[in-house]
Parts: sequence; structure tokens; C-alpha cells
Amino acid sequence: MAAGATVEAVSEIVDLLAGDGRGPLYGTATDDLNVTLLSWRAGDHVAEHVNDERDVLLVVLAGGGTLSVDDTDGELRTGSATVIPKGARRHIVAGPAGLRYLTAHLRRGGLTITRATEN
Repeated sequence: MAAGATVEAVSEIVDLLAGDGRGPLYGTATDDLNVTLLSWRAGDHVAEHVNDERDVLLVVLAGGGTLSVDDTDGELRTGSATVIPKGARRHIVAGPAGLRYLTAHLRRGGLTITRATEN
């Protein structure tokens, strides 16, 4: 580290394996990044959807399941990771041991509401 350089304090350390629940268990955002921890019980699923704006990193922390991306199935298991490309249709089903995973992607901009112009 260069002389005079400073290190920013860690804002929060999270135990990604602690706690129980279903669905989103933790989420945080910075100026550049969105991160979400999700947990699903055996047989639970995430409905098919498309993220048109961002590639998404998915990292499996516990359990396993099936990830379908544009009609191609892949096995998710503890320790596996994948990048789901923007614009791809995806669907996730938790396996017999359930599924706990972390997603991360570039932060989306806020919603913008505009007024319709009058004719």
C-alpha cells in the first residue's frame, strides 16, 4: 500500500450460512453492486423470468437443484457457480436438500417516472 493511503472499514460481514428461512434472506447494495442471499426448501422454485439488463453471478452455498437457462438444464450443487447472461430465460428448482445461493450483479438504476405529455 502506498504511503498515506487509507483503507475503508468493512461495512458489514455476513454469515451466509447462518439463519433459516425461505426466499430472500439478505440483500445489500452499493453504488455499483446488488447482492442477494436466497434460500429455498426442497421442491421450491423460482418462477421463470428474464433479466434484460444485467448478467447475474449465482454461487451455490448449500444444497442443490436445477437451473434452466433458455431451456438448457444444469445441476446446481454446493460450491458451484455460474454467470447467467442478460436476456436469458431462467428457472430454478431446489433439490431434496433445499438450495441456498448468493446472486450478484451490477446495480440497476433507480426507477424513473415521467409525466405523459399533453396533446
